[in-house]
Amino acid sequence: MTAATDTALSVGTWAIDPVHSTIGFSVRHLMVSKVRGTFDDFSGTITVAEDGTASVSAEISVASLNTRNAQRDAHLASADYFDVATHPTATFTSTGVRTEGNRYVLDGEFTLKGVTRPITLDLEFNGVNPGMGHGEVAGFEASVVLNRKDFGIDLDMPLETGGTVVGDKVTISLEIEALRQA
Repeated sequence: MTAATDTALSVGTWAIDPVHSTIGFSVRHLMVSKVRGTFDDFSGTITVAEDGTASVSAEISVASLNTRNAQRDAHLASADYFDVATHPTATFTSTGVRTEGNRYVLDGEFTLKGVTRPITLDLEFNGVNPGMGHGEVAGFEASVVLNRKDFGIDLDMPLETGGTVVGDKVTISLEIEALRQA
């Protein structure tokens, strides 16, 4: 096995490969553990221009959330939390990209439950390798901590011992493979 060799994405459009990518989340539960889940339906593109500038856009089907518990997933999809009937998608659109060594700092606008907020992703660029029969493949990893209340997800169920059933801080974790488009 050889290591990824390229240090930058080549000019063109790169599509996020949902089969080899994961968008995960974790949130404090009952103040003592974490609930983890994924969004299983998403898409996105990375576009690198001739002048080296880049842009990123992504869309997540919020209804595809999966915590491995159907009852909890239904509650999270309800108006108490994500309200997927009214707000079926979450989106990210970059407003700026800069490089720092093998890292990309990606500024953008994240929209969830109809609320748009600026966020910054510190992406670790894992490199580019030839794909298995379908061109170049690039890899990235990132995580960001968001406050769910900033996006109107503000249901609090207090515990008798203090705190709430669901924590305010949600960690979003990204493991992304992107395929260079012909």
